[in-house]
This record gives sequence, structure tokens and C-alpha cells, in this order.
Amino acid sequence: MGQADSNIMGWELGPDWTELTQECLLDIFSRLSLEERWTGPMFVCKTWMNACQDRSVNSVFDLEAKFQTLPSSTSWWWDPEFGDKIDSVIRSVVDWSEGGLKEVRVRHCTDSSISYIAKRCPNLEVLSVKYCPKVTDDSMLHIALMCPKLKELDISFSYKISCVCVDMVGKNCKNIQTFKRNLMDPAEVMRLELTRSVLSNYLKDPSIFLIYGNIDAHVIGKHMHQLKHLELRFSTLSNNGLAQLCEGCSNLEYLDLSGCSKLTSDGVTNSISNLKHLKEIKKPSFPALLFD
Repeated sequence: MGQADSNIMGWELGPDWTELTQECLLDIFSRLSLEERWTGPMFVCKTWMNACQDRSVNSVFDLEAKFQTLPSSTSWWWDPEFGDKIDSVIRSVVDWSEGGLKEVRVRHCTDSSISYIAKRCPNLEVLSVKYCPKVTDDSMLHIALMCPKLKELDISFSYKISCVCVDMVGKNCKNIQTFKRNLMDPAEVMRLELTRSVLSNYLKDPSIFLIYGNIDAHVIGKHMHQLKHLELRFSTLSNNGLAQLCEGCSNLEYLDLSGCSKLTSDGVTNSISNLKHLKEIKKPSFPALLFD
């Protein structure tokens, strides 16, 4: 191409990015976030779409950062149609990863997609299913049995997942180092009650956790000896439950007990005295003692 041909209206033509090699494309796309890939490169041309669907760039599926940037009261998140869309995206990423998916952080999915992950991604290491009212023990038991390499699990605010699941995960996933089982702040429950599209039974389910606190603590202490990071915000565990937990999880480095109203200051102090590796603890707000 001559000098004159390479200029149009005085503008020099740039390189044809659609002709980049597959190796170059994968190197570039691996540096982009999931959202950046899905809202741009995938729609440029077929070559770029194929690169975005390559297994090497689909080992991580993380929507948590996106959820955190949006208002938590977004009502349409709770619509069944939204859950179906999340499930569809998860299944696509699982297929593209060809079983190589290692990290999943998502909200508002259902048993369908979690079971799909469990059956096809045996190397899964991280799973976060916060605020998932339609994820139950059914799919999580599949995770416990089929994903033994799991290192991090967050089931916070997913009230259909019971202590049965916690027990099975503890028995089968011996690499668990991070476990999060946070319950809702009562203030958040009140706020969600004003969001009319939130499933009514979802807000009633937390009441069953009044009896789960010590059961969870017992199971965690019995089976998750390798834990380093544990979050149990607003759990109903008692001083005895915490003592059992700390005795079994002596390697804990981080412990969050915020909002655990059944604990006492002395109970927490006595229990954590066994945790020689503890670096940070978040304690409940204990009532101030009044003296005459």
C-alpha cells in the first residue's frame, strides 16, 4: 500500500486489530475483567468472540464486584427471571471452561446452576453464593461430594443451606481454609421487607437459624481443623459453642463474631485464648456494665 493509499482525508489508518493472533488475543483478554470482556470484545467479530470463550480466560467467574457497586436494594435481583439469567450465564462459562472453572462468586443463582458446576468442575476451589434464596442443600451436597479441592466457601445470607451442608463440606472438603456463614443484620432484614419483590419466605427463613448457631459451631470445630478465616456474623452460637469451635480450629487467623448476641465478653476471651495464630478478631458489641 502506498503512502497516499494509507491516508484517508489526512488520517493514517491504524492496525487491523481483528487480525491479531489467538495467542495475542488471549494474553490481552486475560487482563480484562469478566464485564469488560462481555460488554466489548465479544461483539467485535467472531474471532474475538471465540477468544473470549477460550477455556484459558474462563477459569474465574466473579460477579461479586459488580453486585457491590450497585444499590443493595435493587428489587429486580429477586425476580425469578433474573435468577434464570444468572444461571444461564453460569452454564455458559462452565461450558467454555471445559471443566477448568476454579472460582465462582455470584448471587441470586439457583440449585440448577450450582449442580451444573458441581458435576462438571471437579477442580473448583472458591465458591461464593451469597443472597441465593434458591440455592439449597440439594445442590450444595453435590458441591461437597464432587469438589474436594474447595478452599473457600461463602454461603452467607443463603438461608436454604442448612447445617447438613456445613457438615458434608467439612467431612469431604479437607482443604477448606476460608468459611463464611454470615446472617443478616436485623436492620437489613427490615430494609428488605420494604422491598416488595423480595421472596416473602426468604425473610422468614432466618428464624430457623436460631437453633443452628451451636450446631454449626460444633460441626465446624469437628471437621474444619485447617480453617484460617471464619466469619459468623449475627450467628446464634453461645459461649459453649464458641469454645468447641475454637478448640477444633486452632489455626484460625481471622474470626468475625460481629452481632453474635448470645456471646459474652468473658466467653469470647476464654475461647480465643486457644487461638495462638489469631491475628484479627471482630467481637460483638457487648453491653456496657453499669456500676453504682
